[in-house]
Amino acid sequence: MNIIETPLAGLLVLKPKIFRDARGWFSESFNQSTFNALVGNDPATNKSYDFVQDNHSFSHQGVLRGLHYQLPPFAQGKLVRVVEGAVWDVAVDIRKDSITFGQWFGIELSAENSKQLWIPPGFAHGFITLSESAQFLYKTTALYNKDSEGAIVWNDTDISIAWPKIEGDVIVNEKDSTANSFNTAKTF
Repeated sequence: MNIIETPLAGLLVLKPKIFRDARGWFSESFNQSTFNALVGNDPATNKSYDFVQDNHSFSHQGVLRGLHYQLPPFAQGKLVRVVEGAVWDVAVDIRKDSITFGQWFGIELSAENSKQLWIPPGFAHGFITLSESAQFLYKTTALYNKDSEGAIVWNDTDISIAWPKIEGDVIVNEKDSTANSFNTAKTF
């Protein structure tokens, strides 16, 4: 597995090795030992990240989900990937003590490029579907907890994410379209 650092500390792009032949291809999409060696320990606990929940979503073109996060003690790290289609995936640093607090990073994740994004606790996360549809998989380091969930509105002007242009309208549910601004959201 190859690792690519991003400008935001702890946020990493992972690229699994793909073995191709006449039959098709094979890839080890996740290995806990390899992941631990690449990512290291959680700075808050000095323990390795362990995944406790897998989620799978299906979205049509133009669907925007996010920007979501969970607050401590249920803060989630997420390892995200696309197995069908393509999305523009975004993480926003919401760690108040970070030198990149309020900054964002975006990357296209697709079934074709096989890239994964490791989003440690302390980041808000969202994506927009670029292809006709997309299947999005993610592992989390904490179980979902409704009482600790937070959201920042996707088009917040203080963050100013450069979302890609898509054909048609952006489709956002009511909860995401009325989420907090970055300045009023609870952060880490």
